[in-house]
Amino acid sequence: MKKLAVITSHPIQYNAPLFKLLAERKIIQLKVFYTWGGTVTENKYDPGFKKNIVWDIPLLEGYEYEFLENVAKDKGSHHFRGIVNPAIIERVKKYEPDAILVFGWSFVSHLKVIKHFKNKIPVYFRGDSTLLDGISLCKNLARTFLLKYIYNNIDKALYAGENNKKYFLKYGLQEKQLIFAPHAIDNNRFANPDDIYRNEALEWKRELGLQDNDFVLIFSGKLEPKKNPLFFIELLKNCTDDHLKIIVVGNGVLENELKAFALIDKRLLLIGFQNQQKMPIVYRLADVFILPSVGPGETWGLATNEAMASGCAVMLSEKAGGAIDLVKNGENGIIFNPNDIKKSVNFIEELIGNKNKLIRMKEASKHLIANFSFMHIANTIEELVLQS
Repeated sequence: MKKLAVITSHPIQYNAPLFKLLAERKIIQLKVFYTWGGTVTENKYDPGFKKNIVWDIPLLEGYEYEFLENVAKDKGSHHFRGIVNPAIIERVKKYEPDAILVFGWSFVSHLKVIKHFKNKIPVYFRGDSTLLDGISLCKNLARTFLLKYIYNNIDKALYAGENNKKYFLKYGLQEKQLIFAPHAIDNNRFANPDDIYRNEALEWKRELGLQDNDFVLIFSGKLEPKKNPLFFIELLKNCTDDHLKIIVVGNGVLENELKAFALIDKRLLLIGFQNQQKMPIVYRLADVFILPSVGPGETWGLATNEAMASGCAVMLSEKAGGAIDLVKNGENGIIFNPNDIKKSVNFIEELIGNKNKLIRMKEASKHLIANFSFMHIANTIEELVLQS
C-alpha cells in the first residue's frame, strides 16, 4: 500500500474526518504529523473568540498520527517561527512515505519539509489563499518573488475553489499542476438526522421568542473586524420589517457593540459561541446564512458549507473566498458587496414576501453543497498518491 505523510499544524474539525475517511478506505496508508506539538490539544485561549475553546467532537480518532516536538519560543500558527520541529525530517523519513501533503507553507518546519523532499518524492500542497485582498505594488512584487520561489518546490497543489486557483496561477504554478479538491465539511453530520435537528431547533426558537412567520438570518464566527459583524446594525437600521430577525453566533472583540445595539433593537439576538455538536441545530434556527466579511484574509468561509448542508440559503460577501463556488446567484442566494446595504435589504425583503422562492433556495443549497464533500477530496488524494 502506498504511503502518504501529511504535514499540518494541529487537529481541526474540518480535516480530522477526512483523515479518518482515508484511513478507513485503506486505498493508501496515511500518517499525519502534527507540528504544533502535543500541547495544542489542551484547553487553550482563542484570542479571536476571546475565550477558552475545546471542541466537543473527536479530532484524533480513526487514523495514525504523531505530535512532533515544537521548540519555538512562541508556539503557534500565528507567525512563521511559531512552529519549529528539529526532528521533523528524521521522523518523516522513518515513516518512508511515497508522497507528502503539506498544509500551508508559512512555518519554519513546513517550508523545511517542502524544500528537503523536492525531487526525492512527490510534494503536494494544500492552501486556500486568494487574491481578493488588495496590496500595494511593492508588497505585490515582494510577494510574487517569494511565492514563485516557494511554489517552485511543489509538484502539485490541491486548490479549494476558483479564487484559490487564480492565486496559485498568479504565483507560478501551472494549470497542469493544479488539482481541484473543494473545501468541505462533514456534510452528513450537518444534514442528518434532519427531523431530530429541526424539532430541537423548534423548541429553541420558542425559547428565543421567534415566531413562525419570522425571517431569520444567521451569522456564525468570530466577532472581529474581518468578519464585519457590525454590518448587521446597518442592515437592521435600513430594513424596518419586524419579521426580520438576525441571530449572531460567536464571541469576539466587537461583541459589546452588538450587545449595545441589541438592547435598542430586539430583532438582533446574540447567543454566543456554540460548539460543534450543537451547530446542526443552530443553523436550523434560520432561513438564510449571511457572511458579510470585508477581510483581509477571508479565504473561504467554511461555516457556509455547514449552513448549506443544514438547509440554509446564503448571502455571501464578494470578499469571501468561497463565494463564487458556493453561491449561484438567484438560485441558492446572492453574492453582495458589503458596502452596498441596499442590495442586501432588497434581497431580504423579496424573500420575506416570497416564501416559495425561499424554500427553493434552501433546497438548492442542499443539492449544491453535496458536490463539496470529503469523498471528493479523498478520491483526489488517493489518485495522486497511487500515481506517485
